[in-house]
Amino acid sequence: MASSGHRGLIVLGVSAVLAAASSAGAEVRTVADRASCGKCARTGPSYQQVAFTPTVPRAVRRPAPRDHGAYSREIAEASARYAVPERLIRAVIRVESGFDHRAVSPTGARGLMQLMPETAAILGVRDPFDPRQNIHGGTRHLRAMLERFRQDVRLALAAYNAGERPVVQHGGVPPYPETRQYVAQVLRYYKAPIERVELRAGGVRRIVQPDGTVVYTNIAFGGFSALSR
Repeated sequence: MASSGHRGLIVLGVSAVLAAASSAGAEVRTVADRASCGKCARTGPSYQQVAFTPTVPRAVRRPAPRDHGAYSREIAEASARYAVPERLIRAVIRVESGFDHRAVSPTGARGLMQLMPETAAILGVRDPFDPRQNIHGGTRHLRAMLERFRQDVRLALAAYNAGERPVVQHGGVPPYPETRQYVAQVLRYYKAPIERVELRAGGVRRIVQPDGTVVYTNIAFGGFSALSR
């Protein structure tokens, strides 16, 4: 009977320890449990087991196409055909669409040079999402704006963005924040370092670049694709 009573006390003691450990939030393990957890880093009384949820990597958003020599052949063809500097064509594409030939604006402008459907139809562009058709159509339209505003690139760009009428009505770049920002961005991408500019007869400019290259152009804002020597 004494032995039985002694064993009863031991059981009660173990139960009390387990109850105290559970109330304290401690982890209770048997020898077998510890053996199966050889990789556990922490085994102290305050350790709490937390379920591991693997991190799922987020979908990588594909960046918009950028200017890394994209559409060089099409741009060179349009430049030669319509006598518009390649740098200017590339600058317009960069601002208009970021070189995304599938770009569509909220107003419905489409393609690399963001041609409105009406303008594309007038220019003979059947598929505005076709890079070659879009670049040739946009460059042709840009050339018309340059001729309309006497080779003034600022006014030509403003007309390309806002239309001819607002430019004529305001006698310059219209006071539209979007148009002014557009013109500034295109000119920033178009501009290249210039050492010296000399005005020659017939409105021709002789531009000397820092590396010694001499360029002749009738474009008011440094046409670097004009004839050079």
